[in-house]
Amino acid sequence: MLATVGVQTPYGSFVLTAEGDEIVGAQWGRAPRAATETPVLRRARRWLEDYFAGNFRALDFPVRADGTHFQREIWAAIAAIPAGVTRTYGDIARDLKSGPRAVGGACGANPIAILIPCHRVLAADGGLGGYSGGHGVATKHQLLTHEGVAAVRAAKSEARLFA
Repeated sequence: MLATVGVQTPYGSFVLTAEGDEIVGAQWGRAPRAATETPVLRRARRWLEDYFAGNFRALDFPVRADGTHFQREIWAAIAAIPAGVTRTYGDIARDLKSGPRAVGGACGANPIAILIPCHRVLAADGGLGGYSGGHGVATKHQLLTHEGVAAVRAAKSEARLFA
């Protein structure tokens, strides 16, 4: 059975979803009124509160991102990027012997925003690329700025999602 809890962040409402003792969803939006906070949701909520307070630490609870084998490989690579560090779609693609667009597609399908930090993946030219959560690339920019990434700039055309 799924359980959800809402978290208010500086950048909008966020919903954490758990199944059993694993976080299976973390997305921008409002939690249903009948939200139920389980032990893993409580830990994940505290982690998010710490994150937004500037305490960047490793996850101390299990997450399970459901997707294809390839998507899970990409999400694992992205989950290894520490706060305040960025990589490009191309960097990750080279590591996994894939293409940047495939990495971008997996980022767009990521069911566990922030915890699997797709916002730390940039275009080859240093531009933000795309971001499917919150208010799009504005949210991505805010998250990176929050983490202290100073060299973030908008690409010439953010409509060109992945370089």
